[in-house]
This record gives sequence, C-alpha cells and structure tokens, in this order.
Amino acid sequence: MSELPQRRIRSYVRREGRLTPAQRQALEDLWPRYGVDVGEGALDLDALFGRVAPRVLEIGFGNGENLLHMAAIHPENDFLGIEVHRPGVGHLLQRLDEQSFTNVRVICHDAVEVLQRHLADAAFDKVLLFFPDPWPKKRHHKRRIVQPAFIELLKRKLKSGGVFHVATDWEDYAVHVLNVMTAQPELRNLAADGRNSPRPDYRPETKFERRGQRLGHAIFDLLFERT
Repeated sequence: MSELPQRRIRSYVRREGRLTPAQRQALEDLWPRYGVDVGEGALDLDALFGRVAPRVLEIGFGNGENLLHMAAIHPENDFLGIEVHRPGVGHLLQRLDEQSFTNVRVICHDAVEVLQRHLADAAFDKVLLFFPDPWPKKRHHKRRIVQPAFIELLKRKLKSGGVFHVATDWEDYAVHVLNVMTAQPELRNLAADGRNSPRPDYRPETKFERRGQRLGHAIFDLLFERT
C-alpha cells in the first residue's frame, strides 16, 4: 500500500483572513461544546457523540453551511467536520449554538493528519469533499487533495458499502478524480454511465456552486462506493 510522505505537499494554503469578534468569541466559548481536540490516538466517536449512529465526515467544510443543512435534515446521523480555517470554524460554531445542534462535532486541523492518526478504520458511512481547491494550473496539480495515496488512506475509513462523494465545478478536476478513483479496485462508481451522478438531495447548492454556474461551469457530483 502506498503511504503518504511525511513531508507531503499540502492541498491548501492557510489564508486565515480576519476573525470577526463574534467568530473569535464563538471559538473561545463554544469550542468545549462542539470542538474536538485531537490527542495521540484514535478518537472514540461513540463517546464523542454519546450514541451509536451512522457517521458522515466532511473534509474542508468552509463556513459550515453544508454541514448545518445535512445535520438538520438527518438528525439520525452524526456529522464530523474538518476545516483548517478558523473564521469558517467560528462561523459554524455560532450557527450550531443558535440552532442547538447535538449531532455535529468540529475539528480544526489538517484533514490528512486526522485521517492518518485520529480516525479508526471503517468509521464512516459517507465521506464528503465538496468543491475542493482545484489548483487549475498544471504546475499546481500535485497540490490537489485527491491523489492515489490519499484515496488509499480514505477508503480504509469507509465502511463496506460506504460512499465517497466529491463535488466540483471544474471539469478538469472531475476528470482527474475519475481517473484516480477508477484505478482503485475496491471502489465502484455509482453513476449509471460510469461518470457523473445527479446531485443527491442531501447536498445543498453551495455558494461555490452558484458562483461556478454564473461563470458557465458545469457541476460534477462523483460518488464512489467501497465494495
């Protein structure tokens, strides 16, 4: 099995931006309720959520609006979100508190490190990656998060029958994802034509999606099941 290098190329650049006073306050006051501090070993998700339930992981949740939507329409599921940018984390914490959600937890850390060190194998029914940075310039393609070593790691975290869902508005990135994913013998494309699936009801239309549509971009939903 291929391993991710210790000094790997990261798929993101930390653009911290400005924390609003409300976001800063949320990070200080609400983190103990919704935030997860990763330690040395794998997290006990049953203890973290206080129950046994279907689990969904979203990598790079931005401002958290997708997580909020999914947690609201599927209260029977638990949702774990990972994001490195603190303004987005602060915004999500505010909204979680306003609506008194109990089925969402948040990690502010590098997603690959969390997958490698802090999440047990076969822990998730779905893993979601919505509108990741496409790194469109060819010299930056090595920064794309969907790479063979990443998928080798990620598929171990899916249960048998679990689904990895990528959404993008960059056709070149969609082709890249298809090429990487179809090379994995333990993953099956759920699209009838072996390419793109219709947008599932659980994925709301995002601001990135609307921006892409205004620019004339097609939207690609790619769903692969672990067999």
